[in-house]
Amino acid sequence: MGIEASNLKVKYGDKEVLKNIDFHVADGEVVTIIGPNGSGKSTLIKALSRCLKITEGTIHLDGENIYNMPTKKIARNMAILPQVKSISADITVENLVSYGRYPHLNFGQRLKAEDKNIINWAIEKTGLYNLRERHVATLSGGERQRAWISMALAQKPKILLLDEPTTYLDISYQLEVLELIKELNRSLQLTVVMVLHDLNQAARYSDNIFVLNEGQICQWGSPSNIIKSNLLKDVFRIESHVYEDEINKCPYFIPYKVL
Repeated sequence: MGIEASNLKVKYGDKEVLKNIDFHVADGEVVTIIGPNGSGKSTLIKALSRCLKITEGTIHLDGENIYNMPTKKIARNMAILPQVKSISADITVENLVSYGRYPHLNFGQRLKAEDKNIINWAIEKTGLYNLRERHVATLSGGERQRAWISMALAQKPKILLLDEPTTYLDISYQLEVLELIKELNRSLQLTVVMVLHDLNQAARYSDNIFVLNEGQICQWGSPSNIIKSNLLKDVFRIESHVYEDEINKCPYFIPYKVL
């Protein structure tokens, strides 16, 4: 059933940031939200995760209104990685990943053998076994992002929300993280909703793309239906040539003029 928003509106003070959003992601999909700066992408991610109070509309997770669900139940089904993440400088990878089990514990309860097995599984799944005792602050950008994804994975969620997971990473680390996300989607049938700025990466790693512009979804569909010259011109104000990537079976574009 996935996650679904209907007639969603969000305001910051008197400013309406999201307007009449209808949004549906089916189980097992990878969906990317794209749009110009200030279009409401991060706000939508925060609203879907209940990190931000909506003004109007409804959000359902597997058919249940998230505002009627206990916070722990949401955390057992949906994990979010925001843009800005802060932790103590002396925390290790294993400690960080263990936080992902807290939604499954009762008050004051300690990690059980099952929890420790899941933590080990999440660390191995993200390729961090040899780094498990390292302090997160000493890791490279790509390793650090994998550690945060590992923590989210330890929650055993059905849905993973990612707000610009490749920001500030070199291109090699960007691809490393996106390949990991796609592999987790394939092997675990994990539903993924993410915000990306790189439209070519969105085309390569998404099943469907939603385009936000001025707080509204103006188009949605497969990458082949979205990455087109007229949309790039109307929404992103660039003239471009669009081609077909024969290796990855997706469109890509090369911009040549800013309007």
